[in-house]
Amino acid sequence: MRVLISGASIAGPVLAYWLTRHGFTVTVVERAPAPRSTGGHAVDLFRPAVDIVERMGVLAQVEQRATGTNRMTLYPQGARRGVQVDLAKIFGAASARHVEIMRDDLSEIVRDATRDDVEYRYGDSITAIGADGEVRFEHAAPRRYDLIVGADGLHSTVRRLTFGDEAPLRSFIGAYFGVLSLPNPGLDRELRIHVGVGRTAGMYGAAHLGDARVLFLFRSDRELDYRHRDTDRQRQLLRDAFAGFDPEVDGWLDELDRTPSFYFDSISQLKMDTWSRGRVTLVGDAGYSPGPAVGGSTTLAVLGAYVLAGELAAAGGDHRRAFGAYERIMAPYVRGSQASALSAAKTLIPTSRLGVTGLAQVSRLVAALPTRAGRAVLRLATNSARLYDSMTVADYPSSPVAPEAA
Repeated sequence: MRVLISGASIAGPVLAYWLTRHGFTVTVVERAPAPRSTGGHAVDLFRPAVDIVERMGVLAQVEQRATGTNRMTLYPQGARRGVQVDLAKIFGAASARHVEIMRDDLSEIVRDATRDDVEYRYGDSITAIGADGEVRFEHAAPRRYDLIVGADGLHSTVRRLTFGDEAPLRSFIGAYFGVLSLPNPGLDRELRIHVGVGRTAGMYGAAHLGDARVLFLFRSDRELDYRHRDTDRQRQLLRDAFAGFDPEVDGWLDELDRTPSFYFDSISQLKMDTWSRGRVTLVGDAGYSPGPAVGGSTTLAVLGAYVLAGELAAAGGDHRRAFGAYERIMAPYVRGSQASALSAAKTLIPTSRLGVTGLAQVSRLVAALPTRAGRAVLRLATNSARLYDSMTVADYPSSPVAPEAA
């Protein structure tokens, strides 16, 4: 069976890897002209995702390129000194296995695992999808596929073509985030974070990275007016949100006009009754984003890709049966991740001075306690302890699939 995947970041290549292991013929189309190599921002792989990349045989590469961030200095706005936190304890309280890695590094690793078996087509995008599986592209000639999967992120083209406009499906949770790269001032496996009412900004770096990353999070009671590709407007919104926040953060903002590596978006969730229609389905943020920067979306995307491939194989290529099973398995994990993301956003971007103080105290307490006790505190504070460890990674035996459609 021929499968077309739109999106070559993380969910797309992971899905392609497992589909080819089950006998499917896979093509991946990606709008970007070439694989991204700027590093992106750091993403977290919790136990189910770590288990899956281990089964792919690439865990050693992932661990070798991990950021290794293991300590944090948290500065509550107005405090005289920062709070020192052992991040390994924090992550250990959230999941039994955890690796933090730059997004583009992870994408490169999982993509390389598929390069001998998967056709990648860069610099092109889907413009139409027919009920019979015929797909039209911006540049290439039309081709017919048995199945089409959107793994193309929160602003998915496949989802728009199949389900319509994004707005009715997207739930804005009242916050925005921005990420930029800037020269590393000497941070090695360390996170420096400033927290105030409605605003949080942090810088992290590692010795093997050529530069550092800064993550900005801020609250907004309303959705802001900007175009998705208008980066000048996005930079100004970030400056306005953090004006007068902290002298160190002011220095980070000074780099906004000097760095081409910048990303800005709302923190929004996708709420859909189904991720599938006809021959088309969605995976990762394209179908069930829990919210970038706060919701464990990378772990959810890796697990979703693995489950989708496994269920298609188990159903012998019967997409109706496979899509239904995929959604039944993933739905409770999506609900849990989205609920956890809402809680995490409240914690990471406090709405009051009490919340700012509470974040510092909880971080220090979890890091000081034994793992089991730390999980109990984390559960009370964020509703996320053990969420990821409760996600099951099933065994899907490799089996031949139905022949390609005529």
